[in-house]
Amino acid sequence: MFQELLTAAIAAGVCLAVATASAARIVRQYERGVVLRFGRLREGIRQPGFTMIIPAVDRLHKVNMQIVTMPVPAQEGITRDNVTVRVDAVVYFKVVDPASAIIEVEDYRFAVSQMAQTSLRSIIGKSDLDDLLSNREKLNEGLELMIDSPAVGWGVQIDRVEIKDVSLPETMKRSMARQAEADRERRARVINADAELQASRKLAEAAAVMSDQPAALQLRLLQTVVAVAAEKNSTLVLPFPVELLRFLERATPDPQPDPAPAAGARPEPEPRSASPAVEAAPPLGPPTHPPRAVEPAETPKHAERALEAPAQPQPPAGESSTQPRPEAAADPQPGPPPQVNGSHPPPAD
Repeated sequence: MFQELLTAAIAAGVCLAVATASAARIVRQYERGVVLRFGRLREGIRQPGFTMIIPAVDRLHKVNMQIVTMPVPAQEGITRDNVTVRVDAVVYFKVVDPASAIIEVEDYRFAVSQMAQTSLRSIIGKSDLDDLLSNREKLNEGLELMIDSPAVGWGVQIDRVEIKDVSLPETMKRSMARQAEADRERRARVINADAELQASRKLAEAAAVMSDQPAALQLRLLQTVVAVAAEKNSTLVLPFPVELLRFLERATPDPQPDPAPAAGARPEPEPRSASPAVEAAPPLGPPTHPPRAVEPAETPKHAERALEAPAQPQPPAGESSTQPRPEAAADPQPGPPPQVNGSHPPPAD
C-alpha cells in the first residue's frame, strides 16, 4: 500500500513539474507580453520577468519595445518641376501599445514599411528638386506626419524619418554643374569689376596728387624700376612717360643769345654776285653750312681781292654807268684741255 502511494506521489510530482515547466515563461526587459486565452485578449500586459500561463489554453506573444531602424527602399518619382529622381530614406519607430500592435495589425513592421514607401512617393511628387536638395528638414517633418497618422492606431510611434540620398540623372548633374560654374564665373566677374572700380578711384586720387607734385611721378617711376630689377631679368623695360619729358622741359633753362662780335673782328665776307650765280662744288668733308654762290670764273683768291677792294661810287640818277665790266667777271676763254699723264694733246684742225 505504501509503495503504491509513493509511486502515485512520484507520478503526480513529475506531472506537476512538467506542467510547471510548460507553463513558465520569461519576458525580457525590453519586451512586453500579451496573453490570448482561447483566442481572446487577456487584460493586462505581462511585465518583464518570470510569468506563468495555462498550458494548451493561453498563448503568450512577446512584443519588442525597442526602437526599430527600418530602411525604406529607393523610390523613383517625378518632382513638381518634372525632374526624375530616386530617393531613399530611413524610418525610426517603436511600439508603445503592445496589445494594439498584436490585435490591430497583422504585421506592424511590414505595414510601417509600406506606408513609408507610399508617403515617400507622395513627398517626391509634391516637392521641387531644390527642396529635395536643400530643404530636407521640412520634407522630413512632412514625411514623419504622413507615416505617423495611420501608425498611431497600430500602437506604433514614429520617432524620426530621414531622407538619405537623392539620385539624379547624369544629364541633370552636368546641367547643374554648368549652372554652378556659370554662377561662380558671374560672381568672379562682378568681384573683378568692383575691384577695378575701386582701383580706378584710387588711381584717380593718386593722379591728382602727382599732378600737384611732378617729382612724385619720377619717384614712382624709379620705384617701378627697382621692383622690376629685383626679378634679376636680363631685359629691363623702362617706361618713359610724357609727363616726365614735360617736367624735364620745364626744368631745363632757356638758351642764352649769341654774344655780339668784337669791335676789331671782321665780319665774314660774302661774295657779291655780278652775274647769275652757280653753285660751288661740295667739299670733301661733311658740309657745315649751305654752299655759297660764286662767280663762274672766280677763284677764292679773286673773290677775296674783290671784297678787299674799295667800293666804287654809284653814278647819280639819270646818268648811265660807263664803268667797264671787271675782268674777273669776264667770260672765261676756252683753253686747251688738260693733259693726262703719258698722253699728247690732239692735233689742231
